[in-house]
Amino acid sequence: MTVRNTFLALTVALLPAPVVAHEFWIAPEAYQVPPGGPLVATLRVGENFGGAEQSYLPRNFERFDTRCGDEVAAVPGRAGDRPALNFEAPRDGLCVIIHQTRDYTLTYREWQKFVNFVEHKDFEGVLAEHAARGLPETGFVELYSRYAKSLIAVGDGAGADAEVGLETEIIAEANPYTDDVSSGFPIRVLYNGEPRADAQVELFDMAPGGEVDVTLHRTDAEGRVRLPVQPGHAYLADAVVLRPLEAKAENDPVWESLWASLTFAVPE
Repeated sequence: MTVRNTFLALTVALLPAPVVAHEFWIAPEAYQVPPGGPLVATLRVGENFGGAEQSYLPRNFERFDTRCGDEVAAVPGRAGDRPALNFEAPRDGLCVIIHQTRDYTLTYREWQKFVNFVEHKDFEGVLAEHAARGLPETGFVELYSRYAKSLIAVGDGAGADAEVGLETEIIAEANPYTDDVSSGFPIRVLYNGEPRADAQVELFDMAPGGEVDVTLHRTDAEGRVRLPVQPGHAYLADAVVLRPLEAKAENDPVWESLWASLTFAVPE
């Protein structure tokens, strides 16, 4: 880890609770399942790898698919189902679960909450841009959406992650269930199909006992970064895009955030 990243990791550990953003992720009940066994996962929103479970509600998502091998299929379910994903696992291979939420809005009633978010996610220049655009410090609206993926091994777990066409996404460039990741787990962050250079990636590391450690990392010029991982741990990687929007009417959003996440585990 670079000196800058080490400093960032220490900074996160010292941040007060209100600064921490609410991530969205797919949480498998088990990251490794036998063929024909139950493939079960919940959708969660929260902090530090802990949060509220979300139901299967088609009105709340634009896409909810599985990519197992070369086959892509919609996740079956009925409105209100919990867990949101629960069906029979297919044949051996790596299954990638894909979820894209609908658009949501957030109105900032306190300027400091926006400052905390911008600083925590390291959006350099955004506060100055906000002021230069003549935007108010309270009462403004942000549009946001979530783009989550999860890696689950069925049987031998063989296979590879790939770009799945999300507006922003994290791609695993190794298979944590079959490849040697002792030197780190390589990922690539994309936005509109292009690499996100110098993007912050927040990594939540859950130990077998449930303790969570949080570190910050940055992508290189090609949108790549190698994340530190340990056997027996589960991981949530998170990367956020923040872009300006032009308000055409009063109360229209003036910022938009796009949240990409990836969950996976490293076997013992």
